[in-house]
Amino acid sequence: MELHDFPLLAAVLALTALAGLVATRLRQPLIVAFIAVGILAGPAGADWVEPAGTIEVLAQLGIAILLFLVGLRLDLHLIRTTGPIAVATGLGQVVFTSVIGYLIALGLGMDTVTALYVAVALTFSSTIIIVKLLSDKRELEQLHGRIAVGFLIVQDIVVVLVMIALTAFGQETGDSVAQDIALVFAKGLGLLAGIAVLMRWVLPWLLHHIARSQELLVLFGVAYAVAVAALSDWLGFSTEVGAFLAGVSLATTPYRDALGARLVSLRDFLLLFFFLELGARLEFTDAAGRLAEAAVFSLFVLVGNPLIVVVIMTAMRYPVRVGFLAGLTVAQISEFSLILAALGLSLGHIDAATVSLITVVGLITIGGSTYLILYSHPLYRRLEPWLTRFERTDSRRREITGHEREADVILYGLGRFGGQLADHLTASGHRVLAVDFDPHRVARTDRPGITAIFGSAEDLHFLETLPLARARCVISTIPLPETNLALLHALRHHGYRERIVLTAHNPHDAHRLAAAGTDLVLQPFTDAATHAAHALDRLLHPDTGDNPDDDPGTAR
Repeated sequence: MELHDFPLLAAVLALTALAGLVATRLRQPLIVAFIAVGILAGPAGADWVEPAGTIEVLAQLGIAILLFLVGLRLDLHLIRTTGPIAVATGLGQVVFTSVIGYLIALGLGMDTVTALYVAVALTFSSTIIIVKLLSDKRELEQLHGRIAVGFLIVQDIVVVLVMIALTAFGQETGDSVAQDIALVFAKGLGLLAGIAVLMRWVLPWLLHHIARSQELLVLFGVAYAVAVAALSDWLGFSTEVGAFLAGVSLATTPYRDALGARLVSLRDFLLLFFFLELGARLEFTDAAGRLAEAAVFSLFVLVGNPLIVVVIMTAMRYPVRVGFLAGLTVAQISEFSLILAALGLSLGHIDAATVSLITVVGLITIGGSTYLILYSHPLYRRLEPWLTRFERTDSRRREITGHEREADVILYGLGRFGGQLADHLTASGHRVLAVDFDPHRVARTDRPGITAIFGSAEDLHFLETLPLARARCVISTIPLPETNLALLHALRHHGYRERIVLTAHNPHDAHRLAAAGTDLVLQPFTDAATHAAHALDRLLHPDTGDNPDDDPGTAR
């Protein structure tokens, strides 16, 4: 489809809207519907569009904006804290998946080269699809979301190195592999150095002038994201890496929220073309004869890849729940796998039947993993009895001694709400023992009166190690009703008769917690809105008198 094929573009958009409507009525993911439209309208179906021209340009633009927004919501501090686990998990998953996939391929009778290509294709996951799903679920800011984005970016860098190596081998130049990889590292360092210079001396000054116009700010954001993505692609890296770095370079500026809010709708529209292009790119030549093999590899990707991540992350003392939620993000193969297969076909390393096999595995795993991620929390609750076997007891439980036993309040959760609540409690003279499942957040908590320990509210046996006999109150700032109800029942089961305070983000959950016997239900959004409304009312009607409890300056 070219730019002048406007009627055809209109027809494809209309078909996509119809498919989206049907999917929402059937409560199916839109991503699956969009990929299906791409297959129907692509060369494998009606042959209306090809994965090139207008569709490809719009898809690349959507990818750039998506990863730009991901980087925009991160900052260098978060990258430093999640960097080690992201690198370890990303590289560990690549190695284990490649080795196991290679052995499975050999066991199915494939030759060495074909088995190698299939194994590597099974390794990489789709950054775009995962980020879109996590963003829709509002889980990008959660610990497993931050770690997942980190190791997906690591995978993107690895796949670039793999394709460079394959191209060099295909050209049969004996010493070009080491030279090309060294050149990639040099280019990477140059790209990072350039971004650092822009962050330090150029972007703050430039944005100060651009931000005077909101329209110009949005235009600059898109132009900057696409420019850095294009530069990254020209240097031999993926556009994803460049767009992500562009977002990170603006994450510490005061304009990131304004940029992010205005680009979300544009991102969602343009990503439609990515999924259309992905569906149109799929090829099914001789696919029927490889269905058995496709089923075996798909099962390995859907089940084996998440388990590999769970094992790696629990070995690094992360809770099994975090490892499971992050592991589900690698339960599919990516668009890079299809590109890798096409490269192998062009080099004569594999045949069209192998490309079709990888395509079918991609279609099965992308669709399957979409459902796994959307229903990740109910799935974890069902599998929790088996998954807890991976938990390292030394990572989730330790003996609490000394001043930790003198806590007046046991507080679960040290996020934005929990952290501020802990500060206020200590300011009022209460000794707080805070429990959080993010080891980095625990390590960073060094405030007088607050003792932070690593643990999970969902680990009910962990209660046995807490000083419940001395604590006058247990507070959970976790807004998950199932977790809070389980904690409430476990506390009562342990004979805890003091005050229990739980948190809810909506009236329905608040009613459930109150009905279960909670002494106090905190509703941060409702309470903040009520406080702000009173403060605004005082501001708008100053003659009604001043109330020191309704100081407008304290409204948040």
